[in-house]
Amino acid sequence: MLNLFLIQALNGVQLGILLFLVAAGLTLIFGVMDLINLAHGALYMIGAYLAATLTAATGSFLLGLVLALPATLAFGLALEFLVVRHLYGRDHLDQVLATFGLILILNEGVRIVWGAAPMSVPVPDALSGSVRLVGTLHYPLYRVAIIAAGLATGLGLHLLVNHTRLGMRLRAGASNGPMVAALGVDIRRLFLVVFGLGAMLAGFAGAMVAPILSVDPGMGDSVLILTFVVIVIGGVGSVRGAFVAGLLVGLADQLGRTFGPILLRSVMDASAASQTGRTLAPMLIYILMAMVLFFRPSGLFPARGSR
Repeated sequence: MLNLFLIQALNGVQLGILLFLVAAGLTLIFGVMDLINLAHGALYMIGAYLAATLTAATGSFLLGLVLALPATLAFGLALEFLVVRHLYGRDHLDQVLATFGLILILNEGVRIVWGAAPMSVPVPDALSGSVRLVGTLHYPLYRVAIIAAGLATGLGLHLLVNHTRLGMRLRAGASNGPMVAALGVDIRRLFLVVFGLGAMLAGFAGAMVAPILSVDPGMGDSVLILTFVVIVIGGVGSVRGAFVAGLLVGLADQLGRTFGPILLRSVMDASAASQTGRTLAPMLIYILMAMVLFFRPSGLFPARGSR
């Protein structure tokens, strides 16, 4: 039982790290730009497809990953220039409708370019083994690499947001965007940087998950829902909140799916416990969100002065 708990806890941490990478950019986009971008999950999908394509072209996952990051950044900047910047200052309903349309366009574009069949990316040979945890318990090395890469990215984001001039502007923009513009900051350039950073983080998450999940059209839709849950729990505009909430959601999801049916067996028969556990497990993250909002309506770590 202890081994199962450790494995599922690590799976939860890995899921939480991936959700953090996607949510960190989206929470800054919403916090600084006041933009609801439903197409953010599509950038996660684009990153996965670019990584799969470039890995196949170069024969190296590491090189494919390195090339996929600037490619996703360029795609995000082009998307901001062509579509997103026209939504600044518009009603949130307009933003929702426009970015939902982008989801449909990008999903269909992926089907046209890459086809509807799922793509696979092999796990790099250097990371294909496993590491020993305790006793005879082993954990896939590539999943450990995902956790390590996510933690390193989180540390880099922390340093960027809290110890650089750009980070000072990001924090100020999340607290009071109109005042930042009134003080002479080029708000359009700031918005461009924020959107590009968010696109690259989402693409990085998609590229990292490509070797352990199938790369297929619409893969960003499911992660988008969890990403919004993470942002609501953590607090809009807060990178620290996105990190903590991502871990909470990941652990609640993985541990709930595994141990929910096991705990229910103490009060009902095995078949009923299994069915009820599978039904209740997906609800746990939303119950968690409701509990957090009941006690802290602005989230765990809301940006100061957040809307």
